[in-house]
Amino acid sequence: MAGAESKKKELTGRQMKKIKLVLLLLPFMIFPAVFAYAPLFGWSYAFIDFSPGKSIFDSAFVGLKYFRRIFSNSKDFYLVMRNTLCISFLNICFSVLPAIFAIAISQLNSKRYAKIVQTCTSIPNFISWVLVYSIVFMLLSSEDSALNIILKNLGLIEKSVNPLGNLNHAWAMQVSIGIWKSLGYNAIIYLSAISSIDQELYQAAEVDGANTWQKIIHVTVPGLLSTFFVLLLLAISNMLSNGFEQYWLLGNSMTWDKLEVFDTYVYRMGIKNMEYSLATAMGMFKSIVSILLLTFANWASKKLRGESIF
Repeated sequence: MAGAESKKKELTGRQMKKIKLVLLLLPFMIFPAVFAYAPLFGWSYAFIDFSPGKSIFDSAFVGLKYFRRIFSNSKDFYLVMRNTLCISFLNICFSVLPAIFAIAISQLNSKRYAKIVQTCTSIPNFISWVLVYSIVFMLLSSEDSALNIILKNLGLIEKSVNPLGNLNHAWAMQVSIGIWKSLGYNAIIYLSAISSIDQELYQAAEVDGANTWQKIIHVTVPGLLSTFFVLLLLAISNMLSNGFEQYWLLGNSMTWDKLEVFDTYVYRMGIKNMEYSLATAMGMFKSIVSILLLTFANWASKKLRGESIF
């Protein structure tokens, strides 16, 4: 009897421990359910003719009408997709820069100086795009900007230049601004990955006669590859998500043909014109394409590297 009671108490203790673990996980399960899955009910707006102030249940069902409207203006949609994919492709091409920057910081002998550099380069990430627009306009606008004043004083130009209004360089300008804003912050992930590399690998390489450059190539870079490929796959899946604020604020009538991306197109066609059903359909289209891109990138990674993120 004593043994049976002891076993029963042990089982009760295990059950209570499991219940406590479930209760600890519960807030983290509720959060995505409320903020990620419950809003999916809003996708129903894409299939009805919704008007503000009118109940969703009183709206007429229209099927795929708004999905067809996305492709109805093929010329505008082609330009938007071209701009979105090209800018995303350029960002992906330069996604290796944070890794290179992180390696450079890790090689600084002065840890204090490394922290100063890391802090100064991370600050722009926390500046709103409104302030970034003000800074960029002050430095590069066609009026009395800092760039034009410097170039005129040096006698290099006679007529003011306007980099923000140059259609040919619009993509390069926006990608450069984006890199400046996010470089230091994105490098934090790679710095964390570098700090997790086993130091014995560096010591072994040093014993074998490897110099600093060789240790970077044969130890640091392989240690960062897994982190880089995970971020690369996520970047590929978000190719349709360039962001809204940057292009809406920094774009103008002279560069709009190159800077209208999918998010600004959704705002202009759906939200600004109060066509919420059309905006919802566009959001669904972007989500579906993102899932397909992520699945393809994950499959390609598994085939080429033998590793995947899911």
